[in-house]
Amino acid sequence: MNLKHLFFSSLAATALAGGTAVAEGSITVITSFPDSMTGPIEAAFEAAHPEYDLEVLNKKTSAGVKYIQEIASDNTADIFWASAPDAFEVLKSDGMLDQVQIASEGIPDMIGAYPLNDPDGYYFGFAGAGYGIMWNERYLKANDLEPAREWAELADPKYHGHVGMSAPSRSGTTHLTVETVLQGDGWDDGWAKWKWIAGNFSTVTERSFGVPDGVNTGSFGLGIVIDFFGFSSKASGFPVDFAYPTITALVPANVAVVKNAPNQQGAIAFVEFLLTPEGQSVLLDPAIMRLPVNPASYANAPEGFPNPFEDSTIGASVKFDVEKSGARYNLVNSMFDVMITYRLDDLRSAVNAIQKAEMKHADGDNAEAKALIAEARGLIEANPIDEATSLDPDFAAIFTKKRRTASDTVEGRQAEVEQEWDAMVVENYRRARELAEQAAAL
Repeated sequence: MNLKHLFFSSLAATALAGGTAVAEGSITVITSFPDSMTGPIEAAFEAAHPEYDLEVLNKKTSAGVKYIQEIASDNTADIFWASAPDAFEVLKSDGMLDQVQIASEGIPDMIGAYPLNDPDGYYFGFAGAGYGIMWNERYLKANDLEPAREWAELADPKYHGHVGMSAPSRSGTTHLTVETVLQGDGWDDGWAKWKWIAGNFSTVTERSFGVPDGVNTGSFGLGIVIDFFGFSSKASGFPVDFAYPTITALVPANVAVVKNAPNQQGAIAFVEFLLTPEGQSVLLDPAIMRLPVNPASYANAPEGFPNPFEDSTIGASVKFDVEKSGARYNLVNSMFDVMITYRLDDLRSAVNAIQKAEMKHADGDNAEAKALIAEARGLIEANPIDEATSLDPDFAAIFTKKRRTASDTVEGRQAEVEQEWDAMVVENYRRARELAEQAAAL
């Protein structure tokens, strides 16, 4: 902490003692976090630092990154605050984050297998985040279903029409969930798993918040979410629970000071507050329920709340590669949208046809049916590109725009590639359904 910062802190304390607040200006925060999280933290920060006024601008992670890129020449933002570490890597590589010194105590270097802070000092972990499955216990009981605790279980035919998820192009946390499975299971097996799970989808929601809302209200029974959605819903009294699959990652949710911040001192004060015992304790608010990065904070956690500093199995099977994720961020989002989001009806229909055929020929005695089903499954699982292509920087650079809806247009090489992919999956899903129906008819 520099002398200027110490001076302002002491000045604020003096002002409080005299009953007069000292206004040092606003701190503009760009964040993907919902009001239910930012509100309690904002209130706690302003109580501790009345010299500052936090101005929160809520944007999706990708939109927040784009916004900071767009205003870089005349920056008005002080803080970028989000879950997705690869978004911070993008801003860091673009030279849009400030390298600052942050004072903190009691914070370890790692959470699970992942470093808590950027080694170069451009962004800092303030909470942990894992990815998994949330379910509504009443919904499952009414539909005679058991909770799914592993990703592969969500592909079981019994969950057809009962699962919800948001698209990774619309949610940075969902992108991390998709990428985690691709890294944990491998490129081809990971995409195959996502397509079989998606074949059971009830919906792809517009935003990540739509998934816990759907589970809470019983619109669907199970949702693929970041952990705090499940924990906060349960703490708020909804009949829900959450589980980490074996293949999951535990990564930090981060905060960074934006380059050329108008209020750099205030921005540093905010980051440091998040790492104090007081700031960490706010993470256990029932509306937030984030994993603190200070191990001492878990002494005040509710019963049953996971502690990654004691339970080393959480996120242990995947060492998440943030550079790989960042290098193909837009490409992975485009693939998911082309193969799943915008062809969900086709995929769901083909998967359901295969499920019915497999059910009819569960004994496996009909060789012809078995061969048809195997061919249909291969068509579903076929990928338009291999992993080496996904990591080719020239090819990945093609994907510069994301589509909000299927009717949105992209141009140039990205449009050509997406059209090629789309033609492939439409034909594959059509043919897979046809083969499955032939098998079922035998």
